[in-house]
Amino acid sequence: MTNPSARIGVLTVSDRASAGIYQDRGGPAIVETLTTYLTNPWEAVRRVIPDEQTVIERTLCELVDQEGCSLVVTTGGTGPAPRDVTPEATVAVCSRLMPGFGELMRSVSLREVPTAILSRQTAGLRGSCLIINLPGKPSAIRTCLDAVFPAVPYCLDLIGGARLETDPSVLAAFRPKA
Repeated sequence: MTNPSARIGVLTVSDRASAGIYQDRGGPAIVETLTTYLTNPWEAVRRVIPDEQTVIERTLCELVDQEGCSLVVTTGGTGPAPRDVTPEATVAVCSRLMPGFGELMRSVSLREVPTAILSRQTAGLRGSCLIINLPGKPSAIRTCLDAVFPAVPYCLDLIGGARLETDPSVLAAFRPKA
């Protein structure tokens, strides 16, 4: 029996990128980072949408409930500006929050830039899917994913999501010894 590809949602939340005013750099940065981490087959399910809470909520639900993603990683909409509503949309569609993800991402980001304290990243669970909010800047995306991703495969194991295997020479995922 072959191991089916894991489906991972990659959601860019940006008024300007969704309108074609500038090129989405966050989504490709997520895909590039995950490509370096993962050794098992996986498929990115990409979306670029505006900063509208109802659109974000609907898209998150679609990625999980219709597209079958076990992991959804968002980029953008996590700051304090009035249109930054990705965390609110994430909270609205999740049954449980995973506050440690946001805490760790802010902590590691503060080592690089003092304005990381303004970031409102969060994470939560919807069914057997983990949703993680990341900032929009590609270098910040990598910093945050490097910090939290070691826990992601085991989290997915615990909630019944797709099994993810990482390249330990790039990023060692933590799983307890049997």
